[in-house]
Amino acid sequence: MILILRSDATSEQVDHVVKHVESLGFAAHLSKGTHRTIVGIIGEEDEARNAPLKAIPGVADVVPVMPPYKLASRDAHPQDSIVEVGDCKIGGGHLGMIAGPCSVEEPERMDRIAESVRKSGANIFRGGAFKPRTSPYAFQGLGEDGLKILRDSGQKYGMPVVTEVTDPRNVELIVKYADMLQIGARNMQNFVLLTEVGKTNKPVLLKRGMSATVNDLLMSAEYILSQGNSQVVLCERGVKGFDNATRNLYDLASVALVKTLSHLPIMVDPSHATGRPELIPPCALAGVAVGADGVHIEVHDCPEVAKSDGPQALLPDQYHDLMEQLRGVAQAVNKKIACPQVTDSATIESNI
Repeated sequence: MILILRSDATSEQVDHVVKHVESLGFAAHLSKGTHRTIVGIIGEEDEARNAPLKAIPGVADVVPVMPPYKLASRDAHPQDSIVEVGDCKIGGGHLGMIAGPCSVEEPERMDRIAESVRKSGANIFRGGAFKPRTSPYAFQGLGEDGLKILRDSGQKYGMPVVTEVTDPRNVELIVKYADMLQIGARNMQNFVLLTEVGKTNKPVLLKRGMSATVNDLLMSAEYILSQGNSQVVLCERGVKGFDNATRNLYDLASVALVKTLSHLPIMVDPSHATGRPELIPPCALAGVAVGADGVHIEVHDCPEVAKSDGPQALLPDQYHDLMEQLRGVAQAVNKKIACPQVTDSATIESNI
């Protein structure tokens, strides 16, 4: 931690800053420049962060040396982390392709969608069984019955499944059925929920909150990591902007930034970011090009009757065409998609 003193700080104030720092149990290193004086604090940085150092007379700014998200930072873990969801790898050059409807629906429809996205190359199947909606009167999900349907569809077509957990009381139940737990944008800073999923051994897909900074996102990941669960995948799904032409502001710069700050994999979700099917393919391609470790896309075989978010879902044929394009971008940026392919005679996996 470094204290930058005001340019007009008096000698008495400088002496007071040094004595105050030492009274807190830290060592103080004074360095006087031509225009500025700084005081380096030597000691446990977490304790120094909690002290009201900026309130000391003469102090202009307090600058941390280490990021507050120590476990999530690249300083703590220089190499890219690889998160395994079933047989699928995310990070370290491996792309996770999550696809499926917003909400789990009837078994026959889930079966059709799972079969189609798997043939196209998706390697993780998704669907919400517990749906937090803006309106309390909207469809809220099928609960445990939905979890069973999702699991059965995933198992039938050889894909691990991811679903959202919205309540700490449901974590134990969802862990029984899901291979990956999703923390949605509305719950990114639900610290009780983050702590509970951190106690599980399940990979976690952590979506960026609608008004969250990159620092906020990484600090939320820190909650999960601090409980011993190192299997965290971040997700950029758009933040609130002033333009309502798209559902959210698709912040691709944050993806590139996270890759420099953290070792954790980060995916993109152009479905929730744009809310417009015609924008999903180019935004998905751009996400992989900028460094994302996977793409999360909503797919439905009849969006007009979808229980939720139908207007932003791709049709199976559209998803198939997009996956063909994504393979080309993946190859260009030296990444690979572990794509289970379905044939009439056998199931094979090819790395592209």
